[in-house]
Amino acid sequence: MKRNWEAKWKTVLLASAATLFAFSLICYPKQSLEASIRGLTMWWEVVFPSLLPFFIVSELLISFGVVSFLGVLLEPLMRPLFRVPGVGGFAWAMGMASGYPSGAKLTARLYQEKQLTTIEAERLSSFTNSSNPLFIFGAVSAGFFNNPHLGLVLALSHYLGNISVGLIMRFHGIWKEQGQPKRRPRPFSLPYALRTLHRTRLKNEQPLGKLLGDAVRSSVQTLLMIGGFIILFSVINKLLYMMHLTEQLAQLLGHLLRLAQLPEQLDIPVFSGLFEITLGSQMISQTNEATLMEKAVATSFILAFGGFSVQAQVASILAEANIRFQPFFIARLLHGVFAALFTYLLWKPLYVRAVGGERANIPTFLHAAPGSVWDEGWRWLQQYGPLMTLLFLCLYIWLMVKAASESRGRP
Repeated sequence: MKRNWEAKWKTVLLASAATLFAFSLICYPKQSLEASIRGLTMWWEVVFPSLLPFFIVSELLISFGVVSFLGVLLEPLMRPLFRVPGVGGFAWAMGMASGYPSGAKLTARLYQEKQLTTIEAERLSSFTNSSNPLFIFGAVSAGFFNNPHLGLVLALSHYLGNISVGLIMRFHGIWKEQGQPKRRPRPFSLPYALRTLHRTRLKNEQPLGKLLGDAVRSSVQTLLMIGGFIILFSVINKLLYMMHLTEQLAQLLGHLLRLAQLPEQLDIPVFSGLFEITLGSQMISQTNEATLMEKAVATSFILAFGGFSVQAQVASILAEANIRFQPFFIARLLHGVFAALFTYLLWKPLYVRAVGGERANIPTFLHAAPGSVWDEGWRWLQQYGPLMTLLFLCLYIWLMVKAASESRGRP
């Protein structure tokens, strides 16, 4: 009876939320369109061209057996530290290099390949999702803060926080594994790793063209889903602001900011960052009432939390593989706390002493941003990213049409 009552309340709540969202779109059509265009621009210029190569290469590496090869080599490291197989090292490295939500996609793929158990997949997805260095150094540090020196503090805090989450989540589900035979890490053996590589490749007898086509289709389909979530949450964030709900909800966040000894003026920027990290980071960088260290701590938290937009993307990917989302959400909260704490601890040794105490107190909009590698990479994406997106979308359409014609031609 109680469960039935809860189900009815959930139905009413979801229906009411969807109705309110539809009514808001009707009341604020211009603002909704602007927010949609902003989300589409971010996906078109940056997200698609930056993630697509990693997704395609990851699919090919799994098919060719390279991931199994690395899994054997990394088993002595990943099993004792994080209680996951060695293949988790590949997902971890690719997740840090390419950013959200690559770690979840690779975890789901490895789980579907039966290289991970359910508990191991939940552990692995909790610490293999992070912001990529290009976004941290290029967009946030050089782009929003005009201060490339800030990138080292943000990046190191971000990845140290990720490692800390992995060390904590190694205890996740440990009680469910009681009574099961323990897997001892296989000692490092290059010959055995090479044999595993060869056996995995022989299992997949598909031609190279078929493998490449499948990798492109799977990657583009995932990125189309990601683009939809980016646009959706960009609109939701804007509608909350137009209905003055952002100000009301941000007041509750202001109490937590006071406990963390951060200025209340960061409440709306941080609240916006809880939905979409790009907008939140930009708004935090423009808050003149906070010091640079306070801005860095707040930015570290929302970069690690990932935003509800990223979490919705991950939830969709994990749901397709029947992997629970709850451990991932708890890990994001832990990651946010750890990243903010590491930023505070590393501020003096990595920023103040390296840049100079006086300069560290200058408002960030007065900093000149030299042309660093990350900044140039970010500018390259904004300039040539749309062309790359268009070309691969055309390739995706051609592959889908070709696959449909081949299926119709079969007897």
